[in-house]
Amino acid sequence: MTAQRLPGANPGSALFSHRSTPHTPRHAPRHANGYRRRPSRLTLTVAAATVATASVAASVAVGISFAAASGPNSASQATGNTAALALHPTSPLGAGRHAGSGRADSAGAVIGKAASGRAAASNAASSKSGQHKVAGAAAKKSAAQVHKSAAAKPAASKPKPYLIYDSVVPQAIPAGQVVATYSTGAHPIPVSAVAGRRTVIWIDTLATDPSGSNELDIEPGCASPSQAAGWVRARLTAHPNATAILYSSISEWSEIRADVASLPVWMRAKIRWWIADPTGSPHMVPGAQATQWYWGSSYDISTALPGLT
Repeated sequence: MTAQRLPGANPGSALFSHRSTPHTPRHAPRHANGYRRRPSRLTLTVAAATVATASVAASVAVGISFAAASGPNSASQATGNTAALALHPTSPLGAGRHAGSGRADSAGAVIGKAASGRAAASNAASSKSGQHKVAGAAAKKSAAQVHKSAAAKPAASKPKPYLIYDSVVPQAIPAGQVVATYSTGAHPIPVSAVAGRRTVIWIDTLATDPSGSNELDIEPGCASPSQAAGWVRARLTAHPNATAILYSSISEWSEIRADVASLPVWMRAKIRWWIADPTGSPHMVPGAQATQWYWGSSYDISTALPGLT
């Protein structure tokens, strides 16, 4: 008969194995009579260890789950609480508990890092949103300043109609007015007579000075309607960027238009019409760029639109 020591048992105690005896075990008759042998000390020891292991594992699982749900601080507290239930560090079960506690700490750290990352991202988004709001406000302020500056500038005034005084005695025309006087005819006016005048329109009554005059006077005793086209051509050939002014009464206007109809389009576009209609009141004949509405003893008065000359 040999003595066999159980793992973890007291060195002073030993169990004798029945496997080494040559005779029939003493408990065989008892089995035959229905008697059941009580569990051995070895069986009880193993069962107790199994129950303890299951209890510790359940405690570890509950502690880790509670820590993960409650956040980093709760995870640390749960780990500390469950550590109190751990077996001695030298025990295999105790080592397992400590390993479980380490995993709980790692989970808490991961959760803490994730929460810190979300907070940093939220702060960055808030900062970026604030920057966008500041930039938008600055853009609106700049646009408002530009609009205010543009509104403060006076709008450019459009050219307005003006008066023309024509006479064979330019000295009789009021100072500061636009002067129209004659370059040819019975009373040609010397340039010295209009010295110092702001604007002077020269009138050709004989159709002999298209290059030195601005206007052709078409009326009885002066140029005829049939001379209009030739005069316009000569003037615009000499001054292609200038205008050619034709003066006549309403009654002769249609005949003159027929005469110049043969001119090139660009020349016809340069023609300006100065029509006499002496009603005594300022007005503009439709289709004309100037209308002579007043006849006087010293000068006549006309109203002209911008772009006549």
